[in-house]
Amino acid sequence: MAQTIVVVDDHEAVLGGTVATLQTAYPDATIVTANTATSALEQVAGAKPEVVVVDLSLPHKATDTAHTETGLKLLRTLMQQYPTLNIVVQSAQTRSLVRLKPLIDSHEGGFTVADKSLPLKEMLTKVDWALQGLIYTPREMRSGLEVKPEWLEVLALAFQAGLQDKAIAGKMNISERTVRHYWTKVQDALGVYPETGKNIRIQTEIQAREQGLID
Repeated sequence: MAQTIVVVDDHEAVLGGTVATLQTAYPDATIVTANTATSALEQVAGAKPEVVVVDLSLPHKATDTAHTETGLKLLRTLMQQYPTLNIVVQSAQTRSLVRLKPLIDSHEGGFTVADKSLPLKEMLTKVDWALQGLIYTPREMRSGLEVKPEWLEVLALAFQAGLQDKAIAGKMNISERTVRHYWTKVQDALGVYPETGKNIRIQTEIQAREQGLID
């Protein structure tokens, strides 16, 4: 099934570069653009995209000045209205995302962050991860390991009881989707992300043991 991607940025050159890069990587995708927070909400409502790539420094409408707070407000609205939407934040002001930490923590869709100063191929990686439902946040948002009890239970059932996700879901009386969501959260907290040639589950177990989360 063809994917739909919404790209939100008020800089024409950046918008064009992002769209061209995405079109090459996803030739069958429909790519819709917006350059204000208002038009972004309209496009997301109309296009029902699989993923949104959004800058933080945005104007509310075309005649306004771009502000990071406008982008944060847009993200807040998107996460509240579309709890399973996959989101990629492509910005130079990623530190400000710490203000949305509770919302990001509870968001059910993929949520990744691509620094604008890095090559566009980094953005493509983050889009791919978001479409997989993965979480990737800036290091400053992960300082001080915070792990919720339900995440620890998933780790224990997987690596101590040897259960697969379906059995874990049954034991915890939750859906498999929720189990996968817990995996992405604990992997982000541990700084474990997909790497070619490496099994992410094994890397998660290694890090969880090193951090003392499991025996």
